[in-house]
Order: sequence, then C-alpha cells, then structure tokens
Amino acid sequence: MDTALSLLNEVGLDGLTLRAIAKELDVKAPALYWHFKDKQALLDEMATEMYRRMVRDTSLDPGLDWRERILVANRGLRAALLGYRDGAKVFSGSRFTGTEHAVQIEENLRCFVDAGFTLAQAIRATMTAYVYTMGFVTEEQGVHPVPGERRDGYDVEERARRLADFPLAAATGGEIFAGYDHQFEEGLALLLAGIELRYRVVP
Repeated sequence: MDTALSLLNEVGLDGLTLRAIAKELDVKAPALYWHFKDKQALLDEMATEMYRRMVRDTSLDPGLDWRERILVANRGLRAALLGYRDGAKVFSGSRFTGTEHAVQIEENLRCFVDAGFTLAQAIRATMTAYVYTMGFVTEEQGVHPVPGERRDGYDVEERARRLADFPLAAATGGEIFAGYDHQFEEGLALLLAGIELRYRVVP
C-alpha cells in the first residue's frame, strides 16, 4: 500500500496499474494478482489504508456535539484526500476491506440520535455532508491535482475574457476556481444550517 499510494502521487489514477506497482516492487505482476484479483480490489485496499491513516491523524473528541462532528470529520476527510493525487477518485465508490470504519460510524450516529435525530435523519445528515466533501474535493483536484500544482486551462482572467459577453458567468471564475478553503467552510456552514432547519434541531 505504501508503494501504491506513493505511485498514485506520481502518475495519478489513470497511470496506476498492478503492473506499474509490481515494477516498483521489483516483482512480477502475477505476484500481485495473488493479493488483488483486479484493479478495483487494489483501489478498495488503497481506500481502506487511506481511511486508516485519516482516522489515525484525525481524532474525534467524544464530547463533540453533532455539528462539531460534521465539521471535524469532513475537514479531516478533505485534508486526507488532498494528500493524494486523485485521492477523491480513489476513495469514492470503493468498498472498505476491513470493519474499522464502523467504529466511527457508530459513534457519529449515536451522537446524532442522542441529540434528537431519528436514525434515518442521522444517516441522511452525515451522508449528505460526506457526499458534499467528496464532490468538493473531486472538483478541487480537477483544478489542483495536488497542492501547489494547477492544471492548464484554469486561468481565471483568460476565462473572464472569453466570457466577456456574459458578465455574471465571467465573474464566477474567481469564486469557483480560487479560495477553496473558504468555499469549503462556507458550504459546510450552509449544510449545518440546512440540517437544523430541515430537522428542526434545537441549537
């Protein structure tokens, strides 16, 4: 997994193959097929390892309320995904190979239920925040594959010139393709406000 995740940062998801990993490890590709039947099985294990590292580096205080849990968990998720090229694409849709993720799920849902949410509401609230973060980071990494690197074609000033006949659309570039930390926090704030309003949770 160390080799796979390191190689991911070099070549991205499209360039990551079992054969490339085998070459890095100086073994024959069939040796890896003994452990992973296909690339999806590899991605599942990579996502699991990414999760293990994330929870190791992002502890949740048992005293946090549901709002704080959403903030801390999703900030931690974003930070973890940004640590890998195409991190969100690897993580999204993968199936964890272990059960350690159930520990945090159980703690989070218990916090929500104790705060007055039904189980269904707790699931929807946490899932909506998770999907928001996954989608946000996917878009963010489309512009910045890794921190400090910017893909060609995302020059905000050039975009504004091309869209000069559409002033409102032209003005969106500075909001959409910059200031990702602020954008992310604003989105989380909107989510929290929406959850409280929708489920009538007393602050």
